[in-house]
Amino acid sequence: MTSNFTPSSESQANIPFSQQDFEQALADYDYQLQKGQVVRGKAVTYDNDVAYIDVGGKSPGLLPLREAALESVAKFEDVIPFDEELEFLVIREQNAEGQVTLSRRELQRQQIWETLEQHYTERKPVEMHVTGSNRGGVKGEIMGLRAFVPRSHLLASDNLDDLIGQNLTGLLIEVNSEDNRLVLSQREAAKADAMGDIIAGTLVEGTIVNLKPYGAFVELGTGVTGLLHIKQVSQKRVESLESLFSVGETVKVMIIDVDEHQGRIALSTKELEHYPGQILDNKDEVMAKAESRTGGSYREN
Repeated sequence: MTSNFTPSSESQANIPFSQQDFEQALADYDYQLQKGQVVRGKAVTYDNDVAYIDVGGKSPGLLPLREAALESVAKFEDVIPFDEELEFLVIREQNAEGQVTLSRRELQRQQIWETLEQHYTERKPVEMHVTGSNRGGVKGEIMGLRAFVPRSHLLASDNLDDLIGQNLTGLLIEVNSEDNRLVLSQREAAKADAMGDIIAGTLVEGTIVNLKPYGAFVELGTGVTGLLHIKQVSQKRVESLESLFSVGETVKVMIIDVDEHQGRIALSTKELEHYPGQILDNKDEVMAKAESRTGGSYREN
């Protein structure tokens, strides 16, 4: 007699999961690692110029020696110790054996570029080791990456070869990971330092270096320039700055605002007037009595 008995779901749940079933389940699971993915793994063996890294897949990942670190290394033991879990970047997807190619070098490069992008955004100074020079400036390394300082952004540019071997501190003015471009400026760093000494509410002396219809640019020392907007010249309307000031003239100005992040300084002379329009009537008197209008808060450059 033929039985029509069908195991219940409860009976099926009690059927043991064999080793063959487990291996089949692994085979059915397509463990794909994508190029650009960051994975964690441990070195399990070294073989000449390749380290095999257990990243949790069916096959270990391949780490070429040249990809073991940002700097050049002679042996894996120096940078990839056994059984220490590290992060790796997938730089080539699976080959016929299901093995991906990994890199510590490219991952470190990415992390350094991210750090330098943050320094650029936040205007934090960095240090460059000078390794060479050319007519345009000096070249070197920042955190292991190639960098450049144009001659016009150096504080001393007479003999560039004298800078080789030195460390220069500056601000990043260009960070481009796609083109591998890092450009540093010593002058911008010096300007930022000088900006830190400039305080709103202080009377300073400067030299007019440029006149525009909207205002006068006044150099305050150490390459720092502030803007005396035409509306800040007098409490009365000023028709023409050229009739009142000239390039090269020394003037006393009040610092009314400092934006260190943007590198902008706002200046005023109308704060020095005893009455509206005094600077138009008698500029010399306004300059001579400027300290009395500011309570003596005068800073010499």
